[in-house]
Amino acid sequence: MSDHVALITGASGGLGRAVAARLAEAGWRLALVGRSAARLKSVAPAEALQIEADVSTHEGARAAFAQCAERFGTPVALVNCAGGTLIAPLLRTSESAYRACLSANLDTAFFSLAAFVEGLRSAQQPGAAVLVSSVVGHIGVANHEAISAAKAAVAGLVRGAAATYAASRIRVNAVSPGFMVTPATASLVASDAAREGFARQYPLGGIGTPEDVAQAIAWLLSPAAARITGQVVPVDGGFTAVRPLVR
Repeated sequence: MSDHVALITGASGGLGRAVAARLAEAGWRLALVGRSAARLKSVAPAEALQIEADVSTHEGARAAFAQCAERFGTPVALVNCAGGTLIAPLLRTSESAYRACLSANLDTAFFSLAAFVEGLRSAQQPGAAVLVSSVVGHIGVANHEAISAAKAAVAGLVRGAAATYAASRIRVNAVSPGFMVTPATASLVASDAAREGFARQYPLGGIGTPEDVAQAIAWLLSPAAARITGQVVPVDGGFTAVRPLVR
């Protein structure tokens, strides 16, 4: 798979780093996209192409893919890890915070996917994209209204795009992680009590890691998942499907 190129957005975040490491192990050539060149440089493998761009806009997404195509050729895989979270109830969410949440999570997915599909269709190549939804897009969790709306919309985007571009041999799926410990969320589980509280919510126990999700993403991009499209795959320890036995 050494001639295959994968483009990862949000590559300097916890999940983006894990996905880059997993795909590099599998032999992919990587184009890593982030809004901060300095952060990308600090985490990116030396052989990876580093692209500073804001993919929450049409222009930014197209520019990122153009740079990748010029250097490595048309990417045949996309992983949109760009995003963020917002934990606040509806009545305490400002308009600016709401719009920033949708921009980081939904707009990045929409415009990255649009640029990716445009490039594949122009090159007449098949490809596969994996977006990132969340358990909060599928089940009600208190104080997550804005991020729930954004991540539920990502799931809808996956299904619509998968239907539209299946005839072009472009597969579109998503993963739906539960809580993961990343640099952005580490403060939420800084104490033993907090970690235990999170762990009790998951039927399989424990707290997920970005590496867990990266494994699922790598599989969805692989030939082993050639018949999978339009799916949102939970990687959540049973959170959305199984009620935990509370002792």
